[in-house]
Amino acid sequence: MKKYTPTPRSRIKRLHEYGSYSKEDVYKIIDGHFMCHVSFQKAAQPFIIPTSHWREGNKLYWHGSSKSHMVQHLAKGNECAVAITHLDGLVLARSGFETSVNYRTAICYGTPGLITDMDEFTRQQKLFMEKLEPGRWDKLRPMKPQEVKATSMLVMKIIDASAKISNGGPDDEGDDISWPVWAGHVDIKTVVGDAHKADDSHDSPKGNVMPNFFKR
Repeated sequence: MKKYTPTPRSRIKRLHEYGSYSKEDVYKIIDGHFMCHVSFQKAAQPFIIPTSHWREGNKLYWHGSSKSHMVQHLAKGNECAVAITHLDGLVLARSGFETSVNYRTAICYGTPGLITDMDEFTRQQKLFMEKLEPGRWDKLRPMKPQEVKATSMLVMKIIDASAKISNGGPDDEGDDISWPVWAGHVDIKTVVGDAHKADDSHDSPKGNVMPNFFKR
């Protein structure tokens, strides 16, 4: 199935023309970013936690401290929502009401579970590191037992999801068109900046040259 079926929690009502339930659109938004926000409710108190994420197939992954209240709560079979958002620009209209932003966002729903199989835990850690910088995992010091113990990893099958994409300029109409102020949109882009070598970084046969990912 190439699309998610809209449900009461995933259906887009406001500006529904910007909405999409295409898995391709949702996956592109997920894969194009390293950061997400995980929201959940615990004892009638809402929480939202920023963290790094990655995807494999129709599953989202993220990790955290084994003592994290988010990890402990979600590992018990509680539902959550995960949001990934890209800010793509400012839309400067002729009125404050019409001024907005261009963006791409995906919201995914499901019930996370804890990864307890160590082979799968290691495989997913490698997938995450390879997303950050291809080829880096095999150069890193192996995780120590206490580090593995202190780290928990969650996996969530995406049950419901929707994307919302806004682009282009302002939608000024009528008398606003003649208002004497500049109108249009300004692109905002996330770019990879300079790589800064640590003072105590060592050159070695294992490769301490700037990663290819960061070369421009």
